[in-house]
Amino acid sequence: MQTDKALKAIQTPKPNTPEKLLQRLDAIGESLKASGKAHALLGLGSVGIETERLDQYSDVDFFAIVQTGHKQYFLDSLHWLSDIHPIDYAVRNTVDGYKVLYADGIFCEFAVFESHELAHIPFAEGRIVWQQPEFDTQCCVPPVKGEAHANSQEWIIGEALTNLYVGMSRYNRGEKLSGSRFVQSYALDRLIDLVDQTEHSEPEFVDEFMSDRRLEARFPKFAQLLPTFTQGYERTAESALAQLAFLNTHFTVNQAMCDRITELCSGKD
Repeated sequence: MQTDKALKAIQTPKPNTPEKLLQRLDAIGESLKASGKAHALLGLGSVGIETERLDQYSDVDFFAIVQTGHKQYFLDSLHWLSDIHPIDYAVRNTVDGYKVLYADGIFCEFAVFESHELAHIPFAEGRIVWQQPEFDTQCCVPPVKGEAHANSQEWIIGEALTNLYVGMSRYNRGEKLSGSRFVQSYALDRLIDLVDQTEHSEPEFVDEFMSDRRLEARFPKFAQLLPTFTQGYERTAESALAQLAFLNTHFTVNQAMCDRITELCSGKD
């Protein structure tokens, strides 16, 4: 009779390794090839062109580029994935794709596109894992972006201050959850937008879609302050004051707003 400890050892997947993740992606490419209905497999993120940052916590992000008229074949059934290894969980999170957890602990997030659709999809540069020999992979190159409109420092500081104000107003009203989110999420997002004006960025992969990715490695001084900015549900006022102090230290901030936020943090109406 197996002990509980032995059963747990059997049921608990071993930690992922970069080799294991890349092998799974290669196997997905082979599965697409065998279907006879696909053009290419595009690896993204840490299984794309950033394989140096692969670790046991990485997932497998990819686009399956399929032949015209066969998109639903790959979306209506995930046998082309489960034939590789059993799937414990799958959820269709977009009209084009799924999030999938394999039984061995590998987590995938993917979308299925016909080649003409990629011209209208925002995505970062990836790596061709598999392709039909005759397939033109130019569609797998991200579309050239127009020059992005950068928000002004004044706008970002204004958003940070007003989020702190609204958050503390709601918190004092008794809407603690909403208030804490305004302070410890929405206002903090604006501080993240400002951090490169207060500290030189360390060399690290930058996620063009999510500014908080690898923030601790890129801005270690700012990272040391994060625990003071997000002190938890019952310490929203303390979190707001810490963020306000950061703004006052590095930027010119409207004193009337500072005073009112400080009053709200002290519980004064």
